[in-house]
Amino acid sequence: MEVALNCHRLLVCQKHFLIRLPPFKLPSLRKIKSLVFHSQQNVRPLRGFSCRTMASSGTTPCIQVKDKIDLNDKEKEIFDRLLQVLRHFNLQTQLRVAGGWVRDKLLGKECYDIDIALDDMLGREFCEKVNEYLSHKGEEKQGIGVIQCNPDQSKHLETARMHLFDVWIDFVNLRSEHYSENSRIPTMEFGTAKEDAYRRDLTINSLFYNINTSSVEDFTERGLTDLKYGRIVTPLPPLETFLDDPLRVLRAIRFGARFGFVLDEKLKEAAASDKVKTAIADKISKERIGHEIDLMISGNQPLKAMNYICDLQLFWVIFSLPDKYTPALLEGCDRLCIAFMDAGWNLLQEIGFSTFNDEERRLYFYGLLFLPLRKTDYDIKAKKFPIVNHIFRNSLKLKANDAEMVVNLHKASERFISLIHCVESNEDIKLAKGYLGRETLDVPVDSRKRILAGLENVWEMKPLVNGKDIMNILQMKSGGPQVKEWQQRLLEWQLAHPSGTAEECHDWLRETYSKRAKLG
Repeated sequence: MEVALNCHRLLVCQKHFLIRLPPFKLPSLRKIKSLVFHSQQNVRPLRGFSCRTMASSGTTPCIQVKDKIDLNDKEKEIFDRLLQVLRHFNLQTQLRVAGGWVRDKLLGKECYDIDIALDDMLGREFCEKVNEYLSHKGEEKQGIGVIQCNPDQSKHLETARMHLFDVWIDFVNLRSEHYSENSRIPTMEFGTAKEDAYRRDLTINSLFYNINTSSVEDFTERGLTDLKYGRIVTPLPPLETFLDDPLRVLRAIRFGARFGFVLDEKLKEAAASDKVKTAIADKISKERIGHEIDLMISGNQPLKAMNYICDLQLFWVIFSLPDKYTPALLEGCDRLCIAFMDAGWNLLQEIGFSTFNDEERRLYFYGLLFLPLRKTDYDIKAKKFPIVNHIFRNSLKLKANDAEMVVNLHKASERFISLIHCVESNEDIKLAKGYLGRETLDVPVDSRKRILAGLENVWEMKPLVNGKDIMNILQMKSGGPQVKEWQQRLLEWQLAHPSGTAEECHDWLRETYSKRAKLG
């Protein structure tokens, strides 16, 4: 499916028909400047995704939170086995499940990411105890994977990983953190459960489930309350929290968008401060920024997340631009990016989110977000490149294929827009020379609209002729650009002749090549 987007209407070409949506206008630049995108009002949940009612700052809890954690059979097996290890070695170790698992279970969601915090030993040491116990029971030992500390991956301590009952479990010791002024890498020490809770990014992620006592522990004394009221709050003062580790700003945004929770006012003030902006630029690797943004775009509320980024004046901090580019971007371009994404979000709700798979939807939202930047270029060694390429490769450090795909989507949308009149017209369509190739194709009349608009499942179409066939038919000794050119032209022939056979394709290739050779 191809989506053509301009500032007046969206047309979707799907399968054998056009879905015509009512014309709409994006907000004017003046209106964009004055807009405050309150995501509670402007963002609708995408069909097919589960999203809770937007949280409020009122006095009545608005999020349904369980009174206790109900373990499934697999979790009971795992936790019972760990308690057996404690009893066998007469250990006084307190085993606590930390973070997201506790939060999700209290929200009634299943979670298979189990991280266990230990109060008196390293994760690797406890895993070795588990293996000793398994050996004593005559059971097979399990491999122990040790993940070294890696601050760029938000791993500040060594983590041990072990497979128990077909589930990977992470083990790490409780810790306290102390940060130096110019680094997001903390000095780590053994800590208490309370110290560990306060060094977490958000109160809703600071909860523990004590396996020994089968109880939820809230050492910040507000994690459960903030979860019930749908609030995104840091355990410590937000400016201190963000300057210690600026990545937490993006995590706060991501969780706020994911759960529809409200960002605390002091948190927003701190996140939008110049100090934190500088810290984001200086202390976080681009790979980590890109990873967090990718999780937002791939999540259930990408528009809400981008709204938060824009509201906090972080758009150009995150999606940083090269020093020089042309033409200059209009004031309020960040709001325009959000407006295009909003329009595409609404469209996707109309046609249904299942139109795209997860990867296609991810690229679709990136394409929408950066659509206003599609005509802006920057120079590398006197050669022009789309500025979108810089954002993907340098600002976010995402895959080169992502940059290429989004740039191609922008180019395709421009071509599609130019063909809207032809698609809607009942008149005979004459394809302009050069549109489908170097020479004019002899295209059957009933196939012309199909080429311009149909393209149904074109991504699934297999070429009738491969590169090796081309080389044999044209008696080429080696491949290269010429083979690639003929592959493209043969694909165009297939689109023009959907019922064509491989033999007919071979004949057309020989004939066309012969004509070109005679013309010199």
